[in-house]
Amino acid sequence: MVAETVDVISRCAGSDEAWQWSSDGKGAFTMAEAQADGRGTRITLHLKEEQAEYADAFRVRNVVKTYSDHIAFPDHGSGDVNSEDDADKTPEAVNTASALWTRSASEVTDQEYNEFYHHVSHTPGDPWSKLHFRAEGVIEYTGLLYIPGSKPFDLYTQEKASKVRLYVKRVFITDDCEELVPRWLRFLHGVIDSSDLPLNISREMLQNNPVLTRIRNGITSRVVRELESKAEKDAEAYTVFWENFGAVMKEGLYDGSGDRESLLGLTRFRSTHGDELVSLKDYVGRMKEGQTAIYYITGDSLDVVSRSPQLEGFRSRGVEVLLMTDPVDQFWVPMVAQFDEKPFKSATQGGADLAEIKKEDGKDDENAEDAPAEEDIGRLAAALKLALGENVKDVRASDRLTESAVCLVAGDGDLDMNLERIMKMHGQVSERAPRILEVNPTHPLIRRLAEQAKADSGGMEDAAFLLLDQARILESENPARPRWPSRGGCPRQWRKASAAKRVPLVH
Repeated sequence: MVAETVDVISRCAGSDEAWQWSSDGKGAFTMAEAQADGRGTRITLHLKEEQAEYADAFRVRNVVKTYSDHIAFPDHGSGDVNSEDDADKTPEAVNTASALWTRSASEVTDQEYNEFYHHVSHTPGDPWSKLHFRAEGVIEYTGLLYIPGSKPFDLYTQEKASKVRLYVKRVFITDDCEELVPRWLRFLHGVIDSSDLPLNISREMLQNNPVLTRIRNGITSRVVRELESKAEKDAEAYTVFWENFGAVMKEGLYDGSGDRESLLGLTRFRSTHGDELVSLKDYVGRMKEGQTAIYYITGDSLDVVSRSPQLEGFRSRGVEVLLMTDPVDQFWVPMVAQFDEKPFKSATQGGADLAEIKKEDGKDDENAEDAPAEEDIGRLAAALKLALGENVKDVRASDRLTESAVCLVAGDGDLDMNLERIMKMHGQVSERAPRILEVNPTHPLIRRLAEQAKADSGGMEDAAFLLLDQARILESENPARPRWPSRGGCPRQWRKASAAKRVPLVH
């Protein structure tokens, strides 16, 4: 690759004869008798002019350190490669001639483990966990893998790939092998050393190699088992891991490259139950009588989703709702669909289905007795729908609102609102689909509007668009009408009602 010709002079132990093999690499070679002072082999490369850099000692040492640092035999070198002045110098080992991962775990100290972690990861601090193992059987390989203690800055970049190094018989092959570990484990650092792969394996061969596929499956299983053990033994430490790498782990639920049942057991979520992370097993164990689904809500931040008006009815009944703020949450939930035979259901999509769940105190809302009759609410919904036209898909009474006057929800067959927002941001949808406007029958403003609709006094258009705008603002969206109506702002009867009862337009 780098030489015009190569000469190999070799003398066998116990023989006085030496032989020289020479070739230019074009398909032919010559053999001839030669002179050698002792047993052994000497290889001489007559470098091509454009490859003169390989006569530089620093370049040669760099090649040795990169590809042969851990082979079992020392590689000695001194001074300049083509300098005869250094012949009398004591040769020094260029490579370490040892592989930490081939030693028994009992022989390696914590300091050596940490030093090797810094060597392979180039990151400060100590690892969160390590896995040192040897797989034996049909396929044999050795591994030393690290889970970092902190999140790398490029974890979410599209080009980010695992930096697990692949060795074959201690010879470095590549540190960019996408087939070695799944993308949702790309935070791993370390080495995998196999004796069942050929040394001359190419990148194309790696892509379709069944041995590498089995190694990948074995690595995935070991990492998952290690995480399950950590989660069971030390929940607090596992929380640190999940805060760093949970969003990446959930990619395995979406692409199906991992055992979904095991990954679902490892997932943790924020919820309306408290500040601690909860597992799906914990959630199912706390489900209320009459609750048949696992409720969740997605959004851009924890602060936004936790204050969503769609959660009011769930809180009043003590129904826990998972708060999901990672973009991948929008995609893996529909792929998984259920856990422990309990379907996932968005709190912002379709009906809330809360009628069968009793409230925590066993009492109705304070204002329930003052709520308009179902007929009056139906008349109001029809009037609002007529006023809003194509701006909404429907208007209906809500059983998920207890404090706010209105909210927007997606229909059962529509995209989740936050998913649609993400897709619009990336240009995958041009316009958002009309939403369902839900009104709270117990809210003073809705009661007042129901009376107005019953009296058929008209003037419903301004009120309808103001309600829609308030609902859009609560969803961090732009109002349907950025300007006030030309007749002069908020309807007069609303100002009177608010002044008399001191009811804010937005709770």
